[in-house]
Amino acid sequence: MSEEKLMSKKKPAYPVSSQLDAYLEHYNRKMEIPIFYEDLLRFSGSVVVYDSDDNDTLWVRVYYSEYDRVEIDLSLKKVYSILLSDGGDNIIQYLNIDAVDFCTFGNSKPFRIKVRNILNDNFTYFYIKKTDASRIYGLELEHMLSPYNLNFLVYKDTLIEEHIAGIPGDVFIKDMLPKCTESEKAQLAKEFVKFNERCMIRLLGDMRSYNYVIVPVHDFDHVVYRIRAIDFDQQCFEGKLKVYRPQFFKENFQMVELVRKKLLISSVDQYKLEERSIVAKRIKSSGNRIKKLRAICKKDTISTPENIKMLREQIYELTLDMQFKKCRKMGRVLDLALDFVKRNYEDVSMKQIMENRIKID
Repeated sequence: MSEEKLMSKKKPAYPVSSQLDAYLEHYNRKMEIPIFYEDLLRFSGSVVVYDSDDNDTLWVRVYYSEYDRVEIDLSLKKVYSILLSDGGDNIIQYLNIDAVDFCTFGNSKPFRIKVRNILNDNFTYFYIKKTDASRIYGLELEHMLSPYNLNFLVYKDTLIEEHIAGIPGDVFIKDMLPKCTESEKAQLAKEFVKFNERCMIRLLGDMRSYNYVIVPVHDFDHVVYRIRAIDFDQQCFEGKLKVYRPQFFKENFQMVELVRKKLLISSVDQYKLEERSIVAKRIKSSGNRIKKLRAICKKDTISTPENIKMLREQIYELTLDMQFKKCRKMGRVLDLALDFVKRNYEDVSMKQIMENRIKID
């Protein structure tokens, strides 16, 4: 566990290039919406949102003038229909906007919209954020390279994201981890190893405990835990390789300790290999879609020259692949990293993994 300061500067938001915009339109990620992020900033007041233990959640519940509220509520219902339904107006009469919350913490400063179905009181959330090319690359890579699909929309300077359900990692570690059985702790340790590896492979940074959720899945007579990233702001930006490895954040110390206590080194190596092999297969199965995204990303500006130089050197030390030393764009570093994984782990079989015939660096 490192005590060094891994992240120092606030990451800027990068604009969407014309090539990325065309990609989003081609894959139905770009769609005209009736409200923009800037519209929601017109709130006339706010109150602090506390959790069940009266702790400040760093979200504030905003409210609008009566005139603005009618227009904003209708627009948000339409956004819900576009994102999660067929885009028609029929569903709107059954929806109510219960709350609009604004996050005062972090880079993206999102709005969280709570939508309730008045017929049965079921509710869900979605988020409205400012568009950032880094985040879009992160969302698309998560959609293609993780076990989970993601639904989001982009229109001009506004990004709409669906809610990813789960227990926030920091809450789970504090309140629920101590109550887990030894078997559940071992399964969580395995999942954290695989999550750690997945983030490093696709250069998703800043996975501190509050930037991912733990999802319990009930399977016959036991519970299986999954870990899902929920914040994609730090995709391919930072120069330190450790930023892309959740194990190095102090907020994840207890998860790292879990791995140390519950897993043998040989098991950790096995799970790393499994994840690399699975990601390699997902790269291949994503076909032209990921090829197009990588080609666009290679030309895009989503980081600083200093960060690119630092990261390419550190990845070269890990892989000894001279191609990394030639990188001038962060997208090229990502492209080479994915190509390295695909080339070296695509044909790894479970038999090779079990027999330890593949070397782990």
